[in-house]
Amino acid sequence: MPSDPQSVNASPTAMRVVGLASLALLFVASAIGTTAYLTQNGRALAGGQAAAAAIATQPIDLDIGATGGFAFDTTTGEVLFAKNPGAQLPLASLAKVVLALAVSDFLAPDTLIAIPPHATPDGAVKRFPDGSTWRSRDLMNFMLVNSSNEGAELIAAASDEAIRKRYPAAPAGGAALYRMNALVRELGLTRTYFLNVSGLDISPTQAGAFGTARETAEIFAYAALNHPDLFVATTKNGMLLTSEEGERATAKNTDKALGEIHGLMMGKTGTTDLAGGNLAVAFDIGPAHPIVAVILHSSDDGRFEDMKRLVAAIEDRIAKR
Repeated sequence: MPSDPQSVNASPTAMRVVGLASLALLFVASAIGTTAYLTQNGRALAGGQAAAAAIATQPIDLDIGATGGFAFDTTTGEVLFAKNPGAQLPLASLAKVVLALAVSDFLAPDTLIAIPPHATPDGAVKRFPDGSTWRSRDLMNFMLVNSSNEGAELIAAASDEAIRKRYPAAPAGGAALYRMNALVRELGLTRTYFLNVSGLDISPTQAGAFGTARETAEIFAYAALNHPDLFVATTKNGMLLTSEEGERATAKNTDKALGEIHGLMMGKTGTTDLAGGNLAVAFDIGPAHPIVAVILHSSDDGRFEDMKRLVAAIEDRIAKR
């Protein structure tokens, strides 16, 4: 269960009020300068002493179809774009980025994972046959690139015992989920939580994961700056993966904006009935100048158009300096 019961029970109206309040505070903050985001003790944190003075400029004025959006410069801390950045919205498969972070300490890339008898959580065709053996790195890449709910469940199950050894309070069969919720709290995030490891809708009225555009951007900044190798596969169009027995699985990237974001460091899509279309990316506008941008609750195709327009506007803003 999530560790923020008030967030779990918040009504849509309450969430909208919180989102509007957060937006007002954001624009006040941006007018007087924002605090830099920096890496400290292995975590990307908002606040603290800035490595460079934040640039006091207004966020980009851009009309997008998404309910929520946020973009910031990880080098200066400048808020580049914000639309309802504090509104708590379903995350869908963006949750898989946190799953990858949560289990990465417990599954070495070359760990061999024997696939147990299983069913896919979404009723999709089974891509990993029972009894086949795959390397952890390949399962992880398939999960992230193909946005596989089956892959998420298998990764979580494979890491369960190792996580519980380090965290005895973690429940058997739910250790990865436990660790995901603990991780976002360690990062100082209070409006992000997970009810399952994949982000898949639990029912027609209950999403599997929630968060805000601002906090999702912080997660992606942490991932891109501290664990870049874990997400390299998400910058590729696709991958052909092979089990120890010779079984093959083709992962096709679900990000239709992939080829139009230069310097892409990582990206992740997410879509469910409740979430609509989500997309989050980290890209290097160069040199060594990472930007993070998040689109939440757009349409399935609209998220890609929203992101392409947002990235183009950011590139234009920074090129004019």
